[in-house]
Amino acid sequence: MIITKKKPMEEIDEMIKPFPKLFIVGCGTCSTSCMTGGEEQVQEMAERLGDRVIGTKVVEDPCDIRINKRDLRQYKKEIEEADAILVMSCGVGVQTIGDYANKVVLPASDTLFIGETERLGIFHDRCKACGECILDETGGICPITRCSKGLLNGPCGGQVNGKCEVGNYEEDCAWVQIYDRLKEQNRLDLFTIFRPPRDNSKKILMFHHKTR
Repeated sequence: MIITKKKPMEEIDEMIKPFPKLFIVGCGTCSTSCMTGGEEQVQEMAERLGDRVIGTKVVEDPCDIRINKRDLRQYKKEIEEADAILVMSCGVGVQTIGDYANKVVLPASDTLFIGETERLGIFHDRCKACGECILDETGGICPITRCSKGLLNGPCGGQVNGKCEVGNYEEDCAWVQIYDRLKEQNRLDLFTIFRPPRDNSKKILMFHHKTR
């Protein structure tokens, strides 16, 4: 899940100043779970902005341009009349709505990370989309996100009793967790693997695949 937080209203008010007519798009998936862009939040935003809002729609998955075409088709007139679209989703949704509508798009949220959901409103940073996943070697625990230093080859000298020096020894050391998990799985041989620095060229930002 992509985790977002709502921008301060002062920042949103400043951002929308040049645009008298707004259409608001929410997100029916991640932002709904984060309570930053679901039906309730979109309605609250529309009420807060008043008459300048000429339409709203919570799109099932705004980062999918095909779903935007499906869900926003009936709002074509309102979107054309709008001076800008206020998008209550992650940055990917904002960009995809922009590609779909060819209008000015304004982000109502800040995108934080790809997270694990503990319960509604409680999320944990679990994936950086690094393009070089090694979870098979680390017992399903990501050292890039869960080690404060992003180390790839075991714990540093800063851990004490399984706690990390970063954050004043309140957080668990990811590599101690990895060791314990691999030990439980009888796969401690993986702990001794040397991992070279990550190849950042593997982080592919976009695929353009066209067929005729």
